[in-house]
Amino acid sequence: MGLAGIDIAAILVLVLGALRFALGVLRTEPAEKAAARIRGFNRERMEVGCYILAGLELLIVSDIIRTALSLARADLLFLGLLVLIRSASPLSSSASCGPCARS
Repeated sequence: MGLAGIDIAAILVLVLGALRFALGVLRTEPAEKAAARIRGFNRERMEVGCYILAGLELLIVSDIIRTALSLARADLLFLGLLVLIRSASPLSSSASCGPCARS
């Protein structure tokens, strides 16, 4: 899978997450009790967040590969910034997607 393939895969993950979110909200909206609607909506929000993080991680991989292959000084600085962001993202992704992985 080339770099364009990684970008396309990221877009597909994001679109899939958006579709699942929309369907999940439509499924939980008719609930009679407000508490059930809120729980369902929050569950869908957490799930779409996991899809967003997965899509962004694929886009970061694509950017890192593209930047590493160019080897220009400004691009290498950008690569360093991406590595810093990527190093911090497991902390946020494990905290926000932990419930998704368990369900």
